[in-house]
Amino acid sequence: MNRLIEISTIAFCWLSAALLLGAIGIIFGYLFIKGFNTVSLMLIFGETPPIEAILFKRPVLEGLFPAILGTLALVVFSVSLAVPIGLSTGIYLAEYAPPRTKRIFNLFFDVLAGIPSIVIGLFGFSLALFLHKHYSKNIQPCLLISSLALAFLVLPYLIRTTQVTLENLPPSTRMTALALGATKLQNILFVLIPKSFSGIISGVILAIGRCAEDTAVIMLTGVVAMAGIPKSLLSKYEALPFYIYYISSQYKDTRELMTGYGASLILLFLCILLFSIAFFLKRQLTYLALYRA
Repeated sequence: MNRLIEISTIAFCWLSAALLLGAIGIIFGYLFIKGFNTVSLMLIFGETPPIEAILFKRPVLEGLFPAILGTLALVVFSVSLAVPIGLSTGIYLAEYAPPRTKRIFNLFFDVLAGIPSIVIGLFGFSLALFLHKHYSKNIQPCLLISSLALAFLVLPYLIRTTQVTLENLPPSTRMTALALGATKLQNILFVLIPKSFSGIISGVILAIGRCAEDTAVIMLTGVVAMAGIPKSLLSKYEALPFYIYYISSQYKDTRELMTGYGASLILLFLCILLFSIAFFLKRQLTYLALYRA
């Protein structure tokens, strides 16, 4: 009987994995078939020569180059804002917070993780209006407000990933450095965090994907269809997720719809590039931590 249950469980796991991989394969295959013939230098740079566009000598008026740069800037700024706060909070909850405080904050961050992204976008829009009214007329929905809103959106993932990773370290790892005379802070910085790099970077990778694909937040906080390359953090900007939404909902002919598929494929490759960089850093930091250990 136990053997039958074990076989059934394994078969169910394999079936679930096959269904998941099949669904992902169908989605990727569909995008590839629809968008591959559309992806070209003309789609990215329009009539502007690629070299002049890359060197910012001439603006790109009809291509996706500004949206690609806007997406990259959005991800970099959002993750840069969220990572220090998320990691610090996760370390505090795992290593310093008393049980009662930990329970309260865990509940708060779990609720925060479940808030719809459109609500976070409305919060960012309200923040822009407040700052515009009370502090500076130059502040309006822009790249900075979008980055702040997205950082707020991904904070729960970074915090909980860091906290759980640190809490799941074995007691032997936790106590060895302390037994040799290290302080608690030294133990955290030189032992616990290096041993937790794999899990922490996984949270960062999740945050990168969330920032790169979200549309609801940026729709309310500064993204527009034809902004060009953002000149500063207070400028409006373009982004691939919004372009895909805009084209798919308001296309005039089949050619415009096909550019939406091409933009989806470019966004997919952009995410793969960012994930690859994160995985490379994760591998290098893990090796460095093991080497120092």
